[in-house]
Amino acid sequence: MTFDIRDILTPDLDAVLTLNQSEVPALGSIDIEQMRWFASHAAYFRVAMSGEDLAAFLIGLRPASEYASPNYRWFCDHYDDFAYIDRVAVATIARRQGLASRLYDDFLESLPGDVSVLACEVNINPPNESSMRFHARYGFDQVGSQEIDNGSKEVALMVKDLRSIR
Repeated sequence: MTFDIRDILTPDLDAVLTLNQSEVPALGSIDIEQMRWFASHAAYFRVAMSGEDLAAFLIGLRPASEYASPNYRWFCDHYDDFAYIDRVAVATIARRQGLASRLYDDFLESLPGDVSVLACEVNINPPNESSMRFHARYGFDQVGSQEIDNGSKEVALMVKDLRSIR
């Protein structure tokens, strides 16, 4: 399969939402209005396409956004500057082809050179072991954890130090 990575377009939003919802609880559930908000406000919102089919997407934010996510807010409280991966999903048919790494690399390339931290969270409870392995391979370290959703979830707060690679 070949994939083209490009910016999100309004007609993509329904397919992105469907993919997002298929990955709950690994990803938080959202609605179309929240997806539109990301399309208008995210620093990075790109999709990977295989022809006309959505294969993956990644949404990234920078500090000072109005985004109310407790995980994003945790990074705002602990870091002056960072690039935050809010959500990434790869369709089942496109997995194990390096697409998540390509999107992460593409996000990194879009950032100013002085950004020193790439941040994200990964579910500890319920566990998302494949995501933890991916992030460990990609160079992330856990710097904290927190319970969210009234204690029904716990996430590992992860960072990758970009100073050594930039």
